[in-house]
Amino acid sequence: MAEWELTGTVLVGCNCDYGCPCNFNAPPTSGDCEGGWVWNIEKGRYGDVQLDGLTLGLFADWPKAIHEGGGKAIAFYDERADERQREALENLLRGGEGGPWGIFINTYELLEVEALPVELSVDAENSSYKIGDRAELQMTSIKNPVSGAEVQASVGLPTGLVFNEGWCAASTVFRVNGAVSYDHSGKQAEYAPFSYASAA
Repeated sequence: MAEWELTGTVLVGCNCDYGCPCNFNAPPTSGDCEGGWVWNIEKGRYGDVQLDGLTLGLFADWPKAIHEGGGKAIAFYDERADERQREALENLLRGGEGGPWGIFINTYELLEVEALPVELSVDAENSSYKIGDRAELQMTSIKNPVSGAEVQASVGLPTGLVFNEGWCAASTVFRVNGAVSYDHSGKQAEYAPFSYASAA
């Protein structure tokens, strides 16, 4: 395994109601879990390969809760990456180097890993991304159904798999197509800082 470390912001979209019960080891809202994570690497390295400014994404479909397995997934990374960066990002996504991907890989079959153009904006609850024609997320704040006021809510997970504190939002658009395909616009979204490193 290579020595690596990454920090940045992760954007999350899924089919659950706001807050996502999966964060609390509870069954998904609708019984199955369909969600995606896109990591914007603000600072990162894999061995001596610098990964600053690159992006990688994972989109999965599990028939039940994540830990019950049986899922399928597709993954993408930034086509701007050079040959060595592509190898590093693909190694991470395939789960052999640890991090959240090293746990996720035990719960699904990874059907494809592909380089695609990425358009990404990290702007708190107004964050968004578009990954080629395969995945899109546009976020907005959660609104109080009575007053219309914006709701600020966070999820604290000191031992969380993907993040330790995430801020809740709503998706106005969340679509994925390909070997994994769904549209869960209008459901749960989150944005959160992340910091991962290889095992000592």
